[in-house]
Amino acid sequence: MTTVFPDGSADRKSAMPANARAELEALLQRLGHLLRQRAGGDAEALAARSRQVFSRSGELARLHGIALMQLGRRQEGLAALHRAAELAPDSVEVQCNLANVAVEDGRPEAAIKRLQGALARAPGHPVVLQALGVSMMAAARFEEARGTFAQAVRAAPTHPGLRLNLAEAELERGDATEALAQVREALKLAPRLDSAHELLGHVLHAQGHGAEAAQAWLEAERLAPEEPRHAFQAARMLEDAGALAEASAAYARALQRAPRSGPALSRLAYTRRQLADWREQETLTARLREAVEGGQQGIMPSTLLVEPLDRALQRKAAETFAHPIDEQLAPLRRQLAFARQRPAPAAPIRVGLVSNGFADHPIGRAVVGLVEALSALDGLDLHLFATAADDGGAVRQRLAGAAKMHAIDALAPAQAAREIHAAGIEVLFDLSGYGARTNAGLLALRPAPLQVNWLACPGTSGAPWIDYILADTVVLPPSHRADFSEKVLRLPRCFVPIDTHPDIPPAPTRAECGLPETGVVFACFNATSRIDPQAFARFMRVLRGVPGSMLWLRAGPDGADERLRAAAAALEVPPERLAFLPSLPHEQYLARYALVDLCLDTLPRSARTTAADALWAGCPVLTCAGDTFAGRTAASLLHHAHLSDLVYENADDAADRAVKLGRDRLALAAIRSHLASLRVQSPVFDTAGFAADFRRVVQTIGTRHRIGRPPIDLDF
Repeated sequence: MTTVFPDGSADRKSAMPANARAELEALLQRLGHLLRQRAGGDAEALAARSRQVFSRSGELARLHGIALMQLGRRQEGLAALHRAAELAPDSVEVQCNLANVAVEDGRPEAAIKRLQGALARAPGHPVVLQALGVSMMAAARFEEARGTFAQAVRAAPTHPGLRLNLAEAELERGDATEALAQVREALKLAPRLDSAHELLGHVLHAQGHGAEAAQAWLEAERLAPEEPRHAFQAARMLEDAGALAEASAAYARALQRAPRSGPALSRLAYTRRQLADWREQETLTARLREAVEGGQQGIMPSTLLVEPLDRALQRKAAETFAHPIDEQLAPLRRQLAFARQRPAPAAPIRVGLVSNGFADHPIGRAVVGLVEALSALDGLDLHLFATAADDGGAVRQRLAGAAKMHAIDALAPAQAAREIHAAGIEVLFDLSGYGARTNAGLLALRPAPLQVNWLACPGTSGAPWIDYILADTVVLPPSHRADFSEKVLRLPRCFVPIDTHPDIPPAPTRAECGLPETGVVFACFNATSRIDPQAFARFMRVLRGVPGSMLWLRAGPDGADERLRAAAAALEVPPERLAFLPSLPHEQYLARYALVDLCLDTLPRSARTTAADALWAGCPVLTCAGDTFAGRTAASLLHHAHLSDLVYENADDAADRAVKLGRDRLALAAIRSHLASLRVQSPVFDTAGFAADFRRVVQTIGTRHRIGRPPIDLDF
């Protein structure tokens, strides 16, 4: 609750003797000091004693109420504040405190009504205007909040906090340029105000200046090192920029200052995995498990997919994460109140896909062939909503040529939701999940009547704003149904589309790739974050079992390769038997699969994009069917590619099989030859068939909605 500490002038003290007035003034000053120091216990005891003497002091009752609130004695605190309002009905501070309580209780409209009454008694009062603006922000009345804060700034132009309030309103309206101007003005007035540098970071991030945003948050941390959120936000920007070692250190600082911070804990554990830094992995995993079991908020579901947590815990984590987002956006959702116009019965169903990956990105490369195939079919009106800027690449051009592309990357969530709604979208597929560029804030506004989780979130969203998940019988068998909050749509094929358009150039030589001329080459091009000590130990067992073999891995960030080489040496495998693939253009990367004899997979999160790439490039993949959606994607691809013999139920059995295949070059050659023949007959590579099934799914659920039927589980 925002606390204001006046000088007590609202009390009726004129009738008091001078010594009593002086005593009361001293008490109020002492209480104000204690409350600023968060010494609620001492403040409450002093206020309770003092009210027995000064029972008619509204300001004393107000400060007593604040002390009780600090102690969590909410009902008593509220009673004291209402008594203060009776004693000092014209007190601006009392009205602001009561309004703050209403906002905290989720009743911003009640707060607005109270403050409008206070403003009528004190026209133009900047404190009331500020509180009114904050209440309007909580009610998602951003335009009105902007006007209110602007009026407050005119009344108190040298108050930096009001400038920051106005900047926040501008940012919510989608005007980052004006928000930046207001933050700059605040910094001129208070260059050492950490909250100004914090908001500067938010504005710069909204403008796409991640590196500058990180520096703003680091400056905020320098000015207020005890505040954990500054280090955390700086870490997010550093992580986005690929500076993972710095990000990991910043997450660690944030967690040290706030040991119960779910966001800091989950991001620290994940960045450590990205760095192959396994020093405290068991401890961090245990803390994550305990946090999820305890319902700790802020644990990011996307980071848990690489953790050995079961499906039930993953669902609990997702639901815990989604709940506060849903509550926070409820006022804006009610304000938008999107009305649905029923289309003509024969009208094509308007379907939308929203993602930050409509570019040279795994999502864009996965769906581009499908989008092109859908454009040739009747019955759907297809729209793409891009939440990341156009990269000018071939994938973006192909997507834009096959469907209506809406660039919404510069829009605030409310604006983006309005655009989706204005397009008349009936079925909206979310292709971002809970990743770095999540659309949770957008989708929670319900821009479409049916919303579907697909591709980016390999597990349940746990979100009340998601109606369906698109899956198949391998990644989501009936026995797993209870661990998903969505209704389940099961395709008759693997839920992952593969673009069969890209031509694969000739392979380079082994020498050009730093590989020996002879010997079996195993590969795992999964992200480093998916390779944990257990998976790596199995890889090393395979290398020890196949003399002269190599393991080709994707190059990791900030010393990860050196850590993996050291881990190999500790497991009695010469470090030089590991090679690392640098980042390459996609076609050149695909060409490298010609040099790979067998791809190995990881658990608890298996390959998706890399498994699809390997199969399209003609390279076999050996996997283990895990116990979660994220651990069964490669198994689904192989099953629907008619290569189920390469799927094992036990990771150790899969490793043993890799050793046997590594010692039998003829068997490897036979598998590769079989895979080559499947490229023209396997459902995995049948883009036209996928498009027909996808259309059938959309038409079925869209028609059900049009006739007023609720979502249900459906197998196609």
